[in-house]
Amino acid sequence: MKSVEIQGNVRTEVGSKFAKAERKAGNVPCVVYGGEAPIHFSAPTLAFRGLVYTAEAKTAKITVGDTTVEAVIQDIQFHPVTDQLMHIDFIQLVDGKAVTMNIPVVLHGQARGVLNGGKLKTILRQLSVRAVPGQFPESIDLNIAELRIGKSIRVSDVPSEGFEILNADTAVIVTVKKARGAVDEDEDEDEEGAEGAEAPAEAAAAE
Repeated sequence: MKSVEIQGNVRTEVGSKFAKAERKAGNVPCVVYGGEAPIHFSAPTLAFRGLVYTAEAKTAKITVGDTTVEAVIQDIQFHPVTDQLMHIDFIQLVDGKAVTMNIPVVLHGQARGVLNGGKLKTILRQLSVRAVPGQFPESIDLNIAELRIGKSIRVSDVPSEGFEILNADTAVIVTVKKARGAVDEDEDEDEEGAEGAEAPAEAAAAE
């Protein structure tokens, strides 16, 4: 999994007043949990561009003073109106210690149901995954080529070797909805089967 390097400045003063001042200066207040003690730091908003504004799952290599830790995002806050990056909580990666991370879902292929006029609907674009460092997948890859109208791929359909998916097994990840004018695939298959059965019957009648 790729890592993004972030050079942070230690925050000696915490609280909403000081966090507001950091944001006004173009910085994002952050905290790293999971180590011997929380690490409070801030870094320029642009430093998080490759970590936050990307479809890929990445770790962060955070350096604050003489301390460097590997971490993953646990919680992120945006301004409800401006979408400004407001605050990030990280969890430190420790060998052998499982942590939770959001992993993006990547769809491959064109669904059979879409080719027949259905509409593809993605419900979950990320899955919550728990694993030890080194076992996280970069993405959850799903082949949707055989997905038919009215059918779905659920969490229970996803193989998860080496990691645990925390979303409910019954949760729908992606589905194909029937749209106006779409071909009913079951009827289409029935017609093909009927045509196949008629051919031998016609041949027998001809004999």
